[in-house]
Amino acid sequence: MRIIFMGTPDFAVPSLKILVESGYNVVAVVTATDKYGGRGNKVLLQSAVKKYALSQDIDVLQPRNLKSQSFNETLASYKADLQFVVAFRMLPEVVWNMPPLGTYNLHGSLLPEFRGAAPINWAIISGAKVTGLTTFKLKHEIDTGDTLFTEEVPIEENDTAGSLHDKMMHVGAALVLKSVKRIETGDVNLQAQDQTKVSKAPKIFHDDCEIDFNKSLEDCFNMIRGLSPYPAAYTYLPNGMKLKIFFAEKYLKIPQGLSPGLIYSNQKDAIYIETKNGILSLKEIQLEGKRKMKVKDFLNGYKEKIKGFVSTV
Repeated sequence: MRIIFMGTPDFAVPSLKILVESGYNVVAVVTATDKYGGRGNKVLLQSAVKKYALSQDIDVLQPRNLKSQSFNETLASYKADLQFVVAFRMLPEVVWNMPPLGTYNLHGSLLPEFRGAAPINWAIISGAKVTGLTTFKLKHEIDTGDTLFTEEVPIEENDTAGSLHDKMMHVGAALVLKSVKRIETGDVNLQAQDQTKVSKAPKIFHDDCEIDFNKSLEDCFNMIRGLSPYPAAYTYLPNGMKLKIFFAEKYLKIPQGLSPGLIYSNQKDAIYIETKNGILSLKEIQLEGKRKMKVKDFLNGYKEKIKGFVSTV
């Protein structure tokens, strides 16, 4: 069976790797074009999938336009039986309908929950205790295809989007292999998605990341976890400087008369922010223009930046 793999970031690499190491004939990969980045935007950066593919002498295709005739002629020339997509962009029908066995996708949720570009982030932000991964056969509408397999992944109390991502990419790789093995046998039993359980996980933009401390302690806590380490939840200090928050704990000592959004510190090793019904104790932060650091280190080095804080008693 000839397979074309489509993907770009680190999340996709274990899925490609497990297929290669299991002896499957991955004849080409399709990935994002190289982009300039690094210091001064002067370094040409390759995707994680491209780096792995080149290390295995697998052909790499990097189309700018997935609908272009030249790309589709090249894609067809590989005579793939199956295409598998992990963390790539939306495909036109001319691409996903090309191989005789179809095109399958690995999605980072238990579909139809959290359809969209940011399922891992939204699962945590929403307070879900369990998420998972789904393999499904592509069709016109995004993330709506009939499903092949699912695998649950528990969300722990202190999981962040980063830690959950790292767990899920390895579970996902095993699910991709399981799916390809089943497709190879021809014994494929696809299930339609339950439309009564649909929820959305849209792309997250900068303005979506500002914390509203008028919400509950649990909601603010989940938002911080769900946006960590990227793109990162943020608020503003009394002096107007932006403060990114990567990790916080729910503070158990709850005084009367909470003032949502009030920020204060003991000036030694703690910064607190009040929410609607409780207090967050910040643990890992990044002040605008500075590096990420623990709160204690921040207070040791940048006391002059936090004038306007109210000292704790």
